[in-house]
Amino acid sequence: MNDDTHERFSVLGALHLTVGGSTHTLRGPMVNKAMALLLLRAGHVVEVDAFIDELWDETPPRWAVSTVRTHIYHLRRQLDEALGTPARRMLRTRRSGYVLDIDPERLDATRFVRLCKEGDRLLALDRPAEAAAACREGLALWRGRALATVRPGRVLAGHVDYLEELRIHAQRVRVEAEMGAGRHRQLVPELRDLVAAHPFNEWFHRALIESLRESGRRGEARTAFHALRTLLRDELGLEPADESPWNVPA
Repeated sequence: MNDDTHERFSVLGALHLTVGGSTHTLRGPMVNKAMALLLLRAGHVVEVDAFIDELWDETPPRWAVSTVRTHIYHLRRQLDEALGTPARRMLRTRRSGYVLDIDPERLDATRFVRLCKEGDRLLALDRPAEAAAACREGLALWRGRALATVRPGRVLAGHVDYLEELRIHAQRVRVEAEMGAGRHRQLVPELRDLVAAHPFNEWFHRALIESLRESGRRGEARTAFHALRTLLRDELGLEPADESPWNVPA
């Protein structure tokens, strides 16, 4: 059966679902928050208290429980429209809350986490080409910051931070794998972008300096090292964690 006949859910970028090749977005900020919480805890009961914490933080109204039910009702209606089948088969009510019963592989975040773990495993087995491929596949699922169209409350914020940290880790594993395969020259442009995006991540700076050095660009490697040292001194009052392993050319 063609995979396009199945629904897919995306949180690595704008929150949306895809059915039969058509993209559907949800209406209403609270409905989107509820859906995001259900997706990121798919297969597990999300208690009503968790919805209340996410939707209202520390100041929930007295009628919060009934309002959560209303948002779930509207979410089911919108899922019915998108899926063309009763959403109750997917979004189930439990005594303490609600559970989204979907195949985990239908969620891009689940596939991303799986591929990251596979990249770690393959790198540990000294299979850098396969490790890099797994990380590339996982990183290709991203279409912007996690839950880009949702304003996370304190519950979702933890999920977003985890995914964003894992994204950085996947980038690091992929770079490490490709450096192990001797692709220093090809990595330089991307590492410059990573350094610009994460200016205080010393590992990316170190990878850039090493890739420049291994590409025969010793002067640029030294300039990159001094740029890092100046940044850390001026912004944080720190020195690079350990200068000795950097092998910066004289």
